[in-house]
Amino acid sequence: MVQVKKQAMANAQPLSRNKLLGVAGVGWMFDAMDVGILSFVIAAISTDWGLNSTQMGWIGSVNSIGMAVGALLFGVLADKIGRKQIFMWTLILFSVASGISAFATTLTVFLILRFLIGMGLGGELPVASTLVSESVEAEERGRIVVLLESFWAGGWLIAAVISYFVIPADFWPVEGWRIALLLTALPAFYAVYIRLKLPDSPQFAVKARSEKRSVFQNMATVWSKDYAKSTLMMWILWFAVVFSYYGMFLWLPSVMVGKGFDLISSFKYVLVMTLAQLPGYFTAAWFIEKFGRKFVLVLYLTGTAASAVVFGNAETISVLLISGMLLSFFNLGAWGALYAYTPEQYPAIVRATGTGMAAAVGRVGGIFGPLLVGAMLGRGYEYGTIFTIFCVAILIGVAAVIFLGKETKQTELY
Repeated sequence: MVQVKKQAMANAQPLSRNKLLGVAGVGWMFDAMDVGILSFVIAAISTDWGLNSTQMGWIGSVNSIGMAVGALLFGVLADKIGRKQIFMWTLILFSVASGISAFATTLTVFLILRFLIGMGLGGELPVASTLVSESVEAEERGRIVVLLESFWAGGWLIAAVISYFVIPADFWPVEGWRIALLLTALPAFYAVYIRLKLPDSPQFAVKARSEKRSVFQNMATVWSKDYAKSTLMMWILWFAVVFSYYGMFLWLPSVMVGKGFDLISSFKYVLVMTLAQLPGYFTAAWFIEKFGRKFVLVLYLTGTAASAVVFGNAETISVLLISGMLLSFFNLGAWGALYAYTPEQYPAIVRATGTGMAAAVGRVGGIFGPLLVGAMLGRGYEYGTIFTIFCVAILIGVAAVIFLGKETKQTELY
């Protein structure tokens, strides 16, 4: 089986490992750029449109509703028609819808477009990680997928730079946040390059296509006796991670404003915090093949939980920056391990389905995270209390990994 897989990879993968990582990673980076810009746009349009904290929370939550639908829908489709095709079409969907959202004049229209954007974003991420997982050897698979996730930091940095220089500028003929959203339409052109350069998964080509199964069969297999424990663990973990991530990071610029900093200064400080994501990814990429997936997830999620409590209760700029950088470092390192770990739970015939279903459950957490922040702020709760809730959620995810998770380091996928 291993020899057949290696021969299939040799025949089906014209790109080198690094080129494959680069092509898929740039698409991943565009994903992050859109999500990152949204966090800054929320802070900007709340002033332009006079939004309250609950309405601001709904912007992030509708995005996550779309991501939940997209992760489930495109995950099951990727096991039917291929990883590459879904990767390409999800990129087009979120790019075009994001560009159109620049012309929205009401919150309702903006929310509808954010739902469509979320569908594309939610579908692309699990499909891309599945594609890359199936296209590299076992001994370096975890490291490569974490490095794929590191492109997320690049996208956030681009978003932070665009937001810092574009959104506050007063020389545009329209609001700066509209120009920023127009720039997010550019990735649609990258889909043409993907169509020409990116190979599909060799495992999909060899095995999944040879076994004709219905979508419902695949979804039932994910909860069969062989995979039920792994599925339960992944669903708890995904919910905890996404709930806390979108609750905390989509609100970062707004939290800075709430702590007394002006919009431009807040963007600058968030940019500094974002830089800490890169060493978080790179250290996780090194640890994941040396010590294993469970070790990285437990270590980095515990670090995230501790940093969240300190950040929420910070009173000075130095404590705020240091804890914010640690929050970025640990949280994004954990995300890299999560994307490496999830596809390894399932065989090729249901791998994208299982990964997409777990991601969809996680996106449900992403719906409630931003809404929780908006609702609690509206009722007068302090940031310290809110971030403590995220700390507890993350620790529940840690417990799921410890007690339900299995180590998959350097295991052969089949």
